[in-house]
Amino acid sequence: MEEKKWWKEAVVYQIYPRSFMDSNGDGVGDLRGIKSRLSYLKLLGIDVIWLSPVYQSPNDDNGYDISDYRDIMTEFGTIEDFDEMLAEAHKLGIKIVMDLVVNHSSDEHRWFVESRKSKDNPYRDYYIWREARDGKEPNNWGSCFGGSAWEYDQTTDMYYLHMFSKKQPDLNWENPKLRQEVYDMMTWWGERGIDGFRMDVITMISKDQRFPDGVVRGNEKFGDSSPYVNNGPRVHEYLKEMNEKVISRFDWMTVGEGAGAGVEDAKRYAGTNENELDMIFTFEHVNLGQTQYGKWSDGSFDLVELKKVFQKWEDGLEGVAWNSLYWDNHDQPRAVSRFGNDSEEYREISAKMLATCLHFMKGTPYIYQGEELGMTNRKCRDFSEFRDIEIKNAYRDFVGGGILDEETMLKFVNAIGRDNARFPMHWDDSDNAGFTTGTPWISVNENYKKINAAAQVNDPDSIFSYYKKLIELRHQMEIIVYGVYKSKAIEHPDVFAYTRTLGDEKLFVVCNFREQEMDFTLEDGFTGDEKVLISNYDDVVKTENGIYLRPYEAKVFYRK
Repeated sequence: MEEKKWWKEAVVYQIYPRSFMDSNGDGVGDLRGIKSRLSYLKLLGIDVIWLSPVYQSPNDDNGYDISDYRDIMTEFGTIEDFDEMLAEAHKLGIKIVMDLVVNHSSDEHRWFVESRKSKDNPYRDYYIWREARDGKEPNNWGSCFGGSAWEYDQTTDMYYLHMFSKKQPDLNWENPKLRQEVYDMMTWWGERGIDGFRMDVITMISKDQRFPDGVVRGNEKFGDSSPYVNNGPRVHEYLKEMNEKVISRFDWMTVGEGAGAGVEDAKRYAGTNENELDMIFTFEHVNLGQTQYGKWSDGSFDLVELKKVFQKWEDGLEGVAWNSLYWDNHDQPRAVSRFGNDSEEYREISAKMLATCLHFMKGTPYIYQGEELGMTNRKCRDFSEFRDIEIKNAYRDFVGGGILDEETMLKFVNAIGRDNARFPMHWDDSDNAGFTTGTPWISVNENYKKINAAAQVNDPDSIFSYYKKLIELRHQMEIIVYGVYKSKAIEHPDVFAYTRTLGDEKLFVVCNFREQEMDFTLEDGFTGDEKVLISNYDDVVKTENGIYLRPYEAKVFYRK
């Protein structure tokens, strides 16, 4: 049996602080707001909070542009507020994992303010500076947020690299002094009592030092930097060093955002004996259905493809590394709108089906705030309702560039845009969903009167109660954590099915991803007479060869 670890047995809940709970009426969520809602998370039963960035930041990219790694964003409160929230969480048995954003900083960080002053400034090599080439950018790389990845700086007549916004200059990990600054900062938080880090785009910290041009595809203006930036030449060396100097000193959970990482990469990042990270996030399942416009699409996907992605990761990491499991997060649309059915008729039943499908797989499950309530995407009518820099840049490039008309772009953004996850949390049916007494920084989804926490916490049939039961089962049954995953009916166009096996125990999980009803034949000797651990329907309808599945039905059969 593989080694037991607390983070394998945990359920993680992601909080996007700006949109979670506002305690002082300024329209922005904050640390005291989070503290006031910890009892709700205790009731849900989660073990760990992953806290999106709360550090000092000018907020060009909602806190992922950090100007001081050892201070708290003014809108979110103070370092004392953070300590109080951490202490309260620990008192309730909830761990706190922070977001580590060290591929880049803000251009307002003192390191960068110094770095741009002169070529011989002691902080110059904390960032990636290059001379112009033929009077233009050092190479043809494009930024992940659109436009060039290089920004000209007049002071020294050179360019700096920014893989994201121009206000997010990339840190130079080739510089050992910079790396030591990062390790010192991580240690500082560790000694403050935090329980680990989720590491933003950590697979991008090592760049190919030749800085070659990337391939230009189709009608794109810029070259693809990913072969030279994702999983770069020294990334494993840096993470092993980070583990040795910091991570190994604490009983932490570490998860890396694995941009461009495949199964083989994951074995190196999160392999049992690699001494780097505990797990990484893959993007393959959420990137399905991409179009010639990149991520911008109607969000549709092919179920067989989706199953094959999960199968590849489950089979590939079995016994050698650990999976992380998620449907959505602060960068993805709402799970029930993308993978389920958010209509009035099927929203609840399909949200429970998606929860079943994910939480019984092998890996650590992540819940994004509001997912446990079945919160949905919001259908915005106008681009003025969005706040996300990625959406604004995409509008500039696609609509401004004459590639897409405004109506199509709005349809794509409503389906797949990041702001879907960032509209405020629905606490109750009062004004602004109980999120704030002021004017929210981004408007609230209009369906909050129907979909909110107050309506669900005491309802035994609610999505919230269903998640609560899923989490309880995970805490009670080792097979859900450690059982071996095996795909079933992989080519079935409508049903997601798999088994989990541990010793003489076995689970058969079956999930109908359609509103159509159908017969389904069970395998591995299961008949439908076994104990049902959890289901979003009250009974089992048996057929001659198996079971009859109703719209979005999910069942977990158990036998010993």
